[in-house]
Amino acid sequence: MNRMNSQLDQFDRKIINLLLADGRMPVTEIAQKIGLSKTPCQMRVNRLRKDGVIRGFRAVVDPAKLGREHVAFVEVRLTDTTESALRAFNEATLKVPEIEQAHMIAGAFDYLLKVRTKDIRDYRRVLGEVISALPFVGHTSTHVSMEAVKDQAF
Repeated sequence: MNRMNSQLDQFDRKIINLLLADGRMPVTEIAQKIGLSKTPCQMRVNRLRKDGVIRGFRAVVDPAKLGREHVAFVEVRLTDTTESALRAFNEATLKVPEIEQAHMIAGAFDYLLKVRTKDIRDYRRVLGEVISALPFVGHTSTHVSMEAVKDQAF
């Protein structure tokens, strides 16, 4: 268990769980639900933000309503895995809006990308023109998601 995790008490964990469910929940409501008054609850939320436990708040949107319903997972093998090559690849992925997630992987390939596009035709374009052109990309393999059984941001 890391040091920060061991310093979170039951109130901190309750605050986090409530904010995971509803990031717009007012502090007064959080305080009422966990059994604290508003001021100590607000101080805890502020501390959790300052300590980086809570990194921010965002809207959870429906990708289909934004025209980005197609999800593909791309295995990427690099031609070079030196620190400078990894850094170049990492920095380049940050600039591609269709890449929703990028994970360095220990295993048969180097990265797993979650790519969200309008449809398969748009994905094919992104793969051919963008992902394949990222620094040090040697090989890709695509897995198309047919259905999201569980899709939860943490």
